[in-house]
This record gives sequence, C-alpha cells and structure tokens, in this order.
Amino acid sequence: MSDVNKTLQKWHASFRKGTDFDSWGQLVEAIDEYQILARQLQKEVQSSNSSDFTEEQKKNLGKIATCLEMRSISLQSTQSTEDFKLEDLKKLESIIQNLLTYTKEFPFDVQPVPLRKILAPGEEENLELEEEDAAAVAGSTEAFPPRAPGTLLPRLPSEPGMTLLTIRIEKIGLKDAGQCIDPYMTISVKDSNGVDLNPVQDTPVATKKEDLCIHFGMDVEIQRHLERLPKGAAIFFEFKHYKPKKRFTSTKCFAFLEMDEIKPGPIVIELYKKPTDFKRKKLQLLTKKPLYLHLHQTLHKDS
Repeated sequence: MSDVNKTLQKWHASFRKGTDFDSWGQLVEAIDEYQILARQLQKEVQSSNSSDFTEEQKKNLGKIATCLEMRSISLQSTQSTEDFKLEDLKKLESIIQNLLTYTKEFPFDVQPVPLRKILAPGEEENLELEEEDAAAVAGSTEAFPPRAPGTLLPRLPSEPGMTLLTIRIEKIGLKDAGQCIDPYMTISVKDSNGVDLNPVQDTPVATKKEDLCIHFGMDVEIQRHLERLPKGAAIFFEFKHYKPKKRFTSTKCFAFLEMDEIKPGPIVIELYKKPTDFKRKKLQLLTKKPLYLHLHQTLHKDS
C-alpha cells in the first residue's frame, strides 16, 4: 500500500471514530476527534511541499476540514443558527475514502479557510511562544485588533424572599499567564444538559498580570434568582485569549460552580482542559500544579 493510501486510510479511520462517538452521544470525544482530523487536513492543504494531492483534491480536503469544524461548533453550542448535522457530515465519508478518484461536485457550499489554522485540543498548552506571539507580548499593537469591551449585565431587580448572586472574579492561576493576550472570561449558566439558562456574559479584558496569575477583579451579576435555578445547574467560567498567529480567540480552559458550592465568601475552584464540557461528563484537570480560579461570592436576599 502506498504512503498516500495509508494516509487516506488513517484519515478515514479518524473520521469514522469521530462519527461513531457522535452517534453514541459521546460529544466531548467526538469534538476532540473532529478537531484533530480537521487540523491534519488543514496542515496538508497548507503544505507547499506536498505533491501527494492535486490542487482540486486539496480543495476538497480543506472543505472537509471546514465541515468538521462546523460540526464541532454545532456540538458545542446550544444556540447555533447554522446547525451542521451528523447526517450531513456522514455524506463526506465516501469522499475521504475515494479522494484520489472523486470527481463529483462537493455536496455542501463551503469554502476552505486557509488563513485559519485549526488547533487540536490542548495544543495551546505549548509554552514556547511563536515569533508573532512574542512580538505581540513585547508590545506590538498592530499584531491584532483591540477587543471590544465586555458584555457584563447589571444586577436584576430584587424580589421579596428571592436571592441574587454576585460573583467577583478575583484572579486565575496559569503557568503561562504572562503570555496570554487579551485574556477575558465568558460566564454562562447551564442546566445538566448544557442548555443556557441565562444570557451569556463576557468580562472586559484583564490587564494586570503578575507571576503565575491574571487578575480580573470584576463582578458578574448572575441573571436569575437562585431559587429559580433547576437542580443540577452550574455556572461556567471559560478563560479565553487571543492567538495572533492563528487570528482567532481560543478557549484555554474552563471551570464551574455547582449549586451546592454557592455560599457567601471566597472560593477556589479547579481548572479543566478544553473543550468546555457543559454536561460535566468527562473532565480532565488542566494541570497538577496548585493553580486555580479564585472567586468571591455575595448573596443578596430581599426579605
């Protein structure tokens, strides 16, 4: 078997593995597999040295990578307006299998995204800065556009006998804190199925970095009375930062508060590897080091 056929066989096996996970409801594993395969396909498309595939075949590989990314986004979002279904993705299996002889029109009107490199889960844990990242950290303001202010919402009106929660995000501990560009948090409240219960909020960019910490010092008003949150709900905190060389904002890690952890005062919670698992079925700690998300909770009850 030629090297090209071995590569196609490997890609096909990865594709099947991802769609199997997807059909079994193992969405975290499916997203991981889709993103890894999409990255491999993108790498082949962007390679200027590769002569294994024709330009037309590379174009199809790029479109498959785009579809894999679209499916990953659909699985991670409960409010996706461009839902890319598993049945749609499965239509691409024959193209991967028969790429060398495939001559039909691609079944979906999508385009490769040559400027955007798709990262496999966990790749951003690499602490060695690339040249463009280093230039940006050193003070280059032209490497990326300034991010808009956050979308934090005011506190809800009080109601007799009902409790509101303010969470102050104090700081987050990361071993590469100083290398994170435009860091901010996305806060959401989800039920046990990962469905949004509140409007999603973004903090403004945190500007103070110190040793292994990024300091926020920002208050987040939870947009629902605690008594109205269902059992099994959780508050999620997704830490995001800008990747200038990749030209997009990436989630680095996440943390969450469950209902029984909501009580007045300071709390320190663990950080988990992406992708964000809103169903909390398969969690992997980001690091074994004592690095956490530091919060302070205040309860407001109108008697």
